[in-house]
Amino acid sequence: MNRRPRRLLALGAVGCALATAVVGCGDEPAAPRPGRYASPDPGSVNTYWIEAPDGLVVVDTLRTPADARRAIVRIRKTGKPVVALLLTHSHPDHVGGAGAFHRAFPQAVLYASRGTDKAMREDRRGFYPLARSANPRFPTELTYADRVFEDGTPVRVGGLRLETARFTDGESDTATVYYRPDTADLFSGDLAGSGVTPALIEGNTCGWLRNLTRLSARFPDAGTMYPGHGAPGPARTLIDEQRRYLRRFRALVRPAVAPDSPQGATVTPGEQRSVIAAMERAYPHQPPVADLPTLVQENVKAVARELTEEDPTRVPAACAAPAP
Repeated sequence: MNRRPRRLLALGAVGCALATAVVGCGDEPAAPRPGRYASPDPGSVNTYWIEAPDGLVVVDTLRTPADARRAIVRIRKTGKPVVALLLTHSHPDHVGGAGAFHRAFPQAVLYASRGTDKAMREDRRGFYPLARSANPRFPTELTYADRVFEDGTPVRVGGLRLETARFTDGESDTATVYYRPDTADLFSGDLAGSGVTPALIEGNTCGWLRNLTRLSARFPDAGTMYPGHGAPGPARTLIDEQRRYLRRFRALVRPAVAPDSPQGATVTPGEQRSVIAAMERAYPHQPPVADLPTLVQENVKAVARELTEEDPTRVPAACAAPAP
């Protein structure tokens, strides 16, 4: 082979490497990264839109119609139709904007798992009246799914096939994650946040920790995680960070409810302040996921109740806490 063909081959290899870094080298360009809109703090929450062959697929619908309308402006700038809306779970900050999205994109089908649809319709924890009392912009009526799918079954939307998995009795009573195998994108809802102070008010941190273990095992090839709150990041990193946060919180609260603590199972104001101060030192300047001014105090109360009811001899390994 003479020098000129060698040079052309070398240049072609370099060009392919550069193309791969940008859009992939081959017949098909790399899929665009999902779009994201984060509502303002306090209580910032995400909505995402995925570019699919037939249009855009939106994941979660924000807290209020006003928040949703701001996201809709951004989405319309893409010039692409919205063909589907997906819900990850029933918490108010993820479903309150569904009506605004549905009105803006009437052709889009709103999907929810059977578990999420049931949780929304029953609202057994009374979260929706609480959301309305805390934020008058939360809708007076909810918008429910047009199409309900069985928990854990794949969904086909906009020409895409998304894998799903159901997680129960953790951050929320039931939650659905969506995984796109061709891009390794994982839309996790609130199973793992990113640089935020989570809501622990359902008092099931051990269930949440077990769910994180299951999430890692269910989607071992996940690359980027798109959380309900905070910036996207490596899935393994965000899961590990969420696990450390929960374990640290439990480890700090546990001494406050020990039999030999000042008031036994009752957390004293001083103990509560101590827990909060220790978490703020470990996780400074992390915004809350909810617009509840007393979120961290409520977190302490909820975890204290949970730990008081736990049998220490039967705590799963996933829930073991390192020294704070």
